[in-house]
Amino acid sequence: MIYDTTLRDGAQSEGVSFSPEDSLEVLKKLDEFGVDFVEGGWPGSAPKVDEFFKLASKIKLKNTKLTAFGSTGKFGTPAKNDQNLKNLAACPVEWCCIFGKSWDFQVTSALCILPEQNLDLIRNSIRFLKDSGKRVMFDAEHFFDGYINNKEYALSTLKAAVDGGAEWLVLCDTNGGTMMEVIADAVEDVLLTFEIPVGIHCHNDSDLAVANSLVAVERGATMVQGTINGIGERTGNANLCSIMANLELKLEYELNIKDIGQLTELSTFVSETANLAPVPGMPFVGEKAFAHKGGVHVSAIARDPRTYEHIAPECVGNKRRILISDMAGRASISEKLKDFGIDIGTEESQAIVNQIKALEAQGYQFEGADASFELLVRRFKGELESPFKVTGFRVFIDNIGDKVSSEASVKVMDSNGNEEHTASNGDGPVNALDNALRKALSSLFPVTDRIRLTDYKVRVLDGKSATAASVRVLIRSTDGKNSWTTVGVSENVIEASLYALIDSIEYAIHKNTDKEVAQ
Repeated sequence: MIYDTTLRDGAQSEGVSFSPEDSLEVLKKLDEFGVDFVEGGWPGSAPKVDEFFKLASKIKLKNTKLTAFGSTGKFGTPAKNDQNLKNLAACPVEWCCIFGKSWDFQVTSALCILPEQNLDLIRNSIRFLKDSGKRVMFDAEHFFDGYINNKEYALSTLKAAVDGGAEWLVLCDTNGGTMMEVIADAVEDVLLTFEIPVGIHCHNDSDLAVANSLVAVERGATMVQGTINGIGERTGNANLCSIMANLELKLEYELNIKDIGQLTELSTFVSETANLAPVPGMPFVGEKAFAHKGGVHVSAIARDPRTYEHIAPECVGNKRRILISDMAGRASISEKLKDFGIDIGTEESQAIVNQIKALEAQGYQFEGADASFELLVRRFKGELESPFKVTGFRVFIDNIGDKVSSEASVKVMDSNGNEEHTASNGDGPVNALDNALRKALSSLFPVTDRIRLTDYKVRVLDGKSATAASVRVLIRSTDGKNSWTTVGVSENVIEASLYALIDSIEYAIHKNTDKEVAQ
């Protein structure tokens, strides 16, 4: 069973906040993917959580059981009068997952009650929810720390949960510091002691959350709790993307998920919804997961991808990327150009390699600028002529009162000699230049109206030269359907930006022309 807690535990990640509408969309996506349980949040903890459960109650889930999260009741308050438990009982879901202390140190130091009193809290809280018509899972908080410190007491908390009516025992590595051997031994011990199914919930403070989760499964746990992309407080939770891929593709477990080939899309969707930049180096689903740079690697990949890939990237909906750099050889160039539908001979590929190495010596970088690389090759082969030329530009920056304003003027000429001269304001000099350039080209090339800049990065190439250093500018652009990246280098950041902007627009015009020819 896969239990997703992105909307609750994941939302505790720094900088992450899901609106009720966001949470609903994530729930729908996880349901479509086939996740068994989705933890929606803690009823009563915030108005937006209650609003989400209200919205979720109006949709029909096909594969997922929506679950409410909470804790055992407070000591000294009867379960029927405990507001937290009453909120859980009133929540419009079938399943509740509540946590309770299983480490005697936490009981005496955090709750400041006797160990026996904690057992009563666990038992009575679960029994109240069962009597209210709920099915209950028990998250044994700090279980492995408790198991190491006082095994008998840690197991007694699980017995209290079972006596109360819990249907699942979930063992939590709450501080994320437990080693795999302890996880394995404890899971086996619990399974030998109790007859109900066992789950695992790991945090990643020792970078072992995925490994510990997989070890627990191999020792008999039948539920894994975690989050998409491993988001969560501190260093995060167990990453369900890696766990699901490993369970299905490596360990050959039969999961209920519908198509593991949609994993990369799911990862990206959650990142975008959480307003987080995707982590490019993430296993399986990251942009770099199947990226190859060294010429020797690429040459081997061309013969058989198994030489440097542990799975086919398509298995998880990802794709292979061949990176072009001064480390690239002819094999890298040939493989990369296959993506563009360009055929070249041996002499041509070597000439392109030499040109790339010369440009990278000047500060260019084509690893993340595929659009500029494709334009470079097509220009080299004589397949592409620049559809326009910037014949002049100016950028003005004024300080009027407390506000700094930017204005740019640009002169452009197309291949027929038609010239446009326009000016535009912007939030900064580069934005003003971008606006002016697209404004000038709009009447000549209507496709420019659809282009917008989505990312802008500047890298100083020689810090020792201070403000006189050359800079590399990478620009990410989109037309609403496709995205592409271009690069420019100069000692002047405005000029470097202009080079990248020109490539971006030329690329869009080139692709639009290809479509028109195809039609």
